Formats: sequence, C-alpha cells, structure tokens
Amino acid sequence: MSENKKAVIYCFSGTGNTEKAAKEYKKIFEENSIETLLYNVGDNFDNMPNPENYDYVGLAYPIHGFNAPYPIFDLIKLFPKLDNKKIFIIKTSGEPLTINNISSEPLMARLKPKGYILTNEYHYIMPYNIIFRHTDEFAAKMWKTAKALCVIEANEVLQGKECFLKKFPFGRFIAFLFRIEHPAMKVNGNLFRVKKICTHCNLCVKKCPVNNIYNDENGNIKFKNKCVMCTSCAFRCPVDAINIGILNFWRVNGVYKFENPPTGIKGKHDNYCKKAYDRYFADADKKIHNYVRSAEEEYKQKSYYKNIENYIL
Repeated sequence: MSENKKAVIYCFSGTGNTEKAAKEYKKIFEENSIETLLYNVGDNFDNMPNPENYDYVGLAYPIHGFNAPYPIFDLIKLFPKLDNKKIFIIKTSGEPLTINNISSEPLMARLKPKGYILTNEYHYIMPYNIIFRHTDEFAAKMWKTAKALCVIEANEVLQGKECFLKKFPFGRFIAFLFRIEHPAMKVNGNLFRVKKICTHCNLCVKKCPVNNIYNDENGNIKFKNKCVMCTSCAFRCPVDAINIGILNFWRVNGVYKFENPPTGIKGKHDNYCKKAYDRYFADADKKIHNYVRSAEEEYKQKSYYKNIENYIL
C-alpha cells in the first residue's frame, strides 16, 4: 500500500461505543501507513472534510431504530457527487439481530445516486446505553471481541476484500417506518428534566454530540429540540440526575468498566436474545481463529495484533 494514501472516518457516537471501534480502525489504518482522519459528526458541518480527497471513506454510527442517527443523514446530504467512490460502514448496537443490518440500506439509497459504492459493512456488538444495563463482565467480552474483529476487518477494507451483512426482508421499508424515531426523539428531548440532585458539573453539556444541552441565565441545565436520543447525558451523569422523558423507564446510568471488570455478577437479562448473542460470539470466535491460522507473519508483528492475542488468552 502506498504511504501517501489517506482515509477519513465520519463518526457519530453518543456514549462512545462507536467511537471506540472507529479509533481502532484509525490505529490499524495508520500502522499500515494510511494517514487517517477521524471526523466527529455533530450538528455543525462547517469543517467537514471532502470525501473526494480520501482513498478510503468510512461511516461509523450506532444503530437507532434500525437506522443511522439523523446527524449521519444530514452529513451525507452534503457529500458531493463522485464517480464510483468506495465507502465502508461501521455500526454498533446492543444486540446481534439480523434486522439491525438494514440500517445501511437507506443511507446507500441516498449515496448510490451520487456515485458511492458500498464495499464493506460491519456490525459490532457493544453494551446498551438504553433499555437495560449489561454486566461489566459481558460488556468487556463484547469489547474484547470487537477489538479483535476490528483488526481483521479493518485490514479487509485496506486489502479490498469486500464484506456485506446478511440482508433482511423488506429492509428499506422497515427502516422507513422506524425513521419516525428521528422527529419523535426531538420531541421527547423537550421532555428531559434534571433533578435537584444535579451538581452542575456540566458534563452533559460538554458531551452532548449535537449541542442540545445548555445553561440558562441562572445556570440551570436546559434542553433544546434537536435531541438524537443517544442518552449520553443520562448515561454519563455522575449522580444520575437526568430524566429522559417518556423513555425514562429505559434509562441506563454509569459508564461500563471494560478493563478488569468484576466477575460472577448475574445479570438481570441473561436470557435476552441469548441465541443471537451465542451465535454472534461463536461466529466471531471462528473468524478470529481462522485469521490466526492464516495471517501472514508481517501482520503478526503489528502492534494492533495484540488485540488478537488478548482475545485468545
């Protein structure tokens, strides 16, 4: 690979799960001599890099209601028309259901007429930040698996080895129906409230990816009308002071401990999508061990190969 090639990954991430995966791609690309820009997608695109200037172009996002979050849709509206521009997609979600694969379809329906071609798409399972909380032990297993897969799949992108996820019947139609979430979550965002226990640390203000949270003239936390329902504010709040409107019964608070998690703690939802999780981890394990057997020695010397070694240990 030529040393002067460049990559850009347009990444939207609320609580950081997708960003973690995108950063792994960046690290792997750069160790393969690909200059890589990780562009954080928010509510302002003034400094958006032009995909025309990059050899590798990626989109990274968490799946929201079988779709990409609305800032990703806003982003691709600004993409210029190009001839046969290859693009790869990294997406994350809390459950390994085939129906989640459809999130790429409405994006490519908009990008294909502009001349973009999807060559690779990958779905990494990361812990929930809404609905319920996984155990730290299970979250750590998800991340260890995702990191190992990132090694293999980032190299697939660089090597031109195409990969597509299994299609789901009537995918685009289902995604269209569930895209009601985009305006609905903006409405629900107006219902967010802050409890009196708030310490005014302003972490929620600083971490909101779409700048939806601000301090009023009295220093109180207030919310605008462009919530994307990433739940970064409620998830990160150190005193669990944020009520997330009509979905408050799904609120999850507190960051996960991915490294050296406590073990042996029984989760409340151990049977939730159990077959799907078992299948995901079994398929990942097979792919990782096949890679170990077939990987060329030069790749085993790369620092990122430690992700594979840590998985196997």
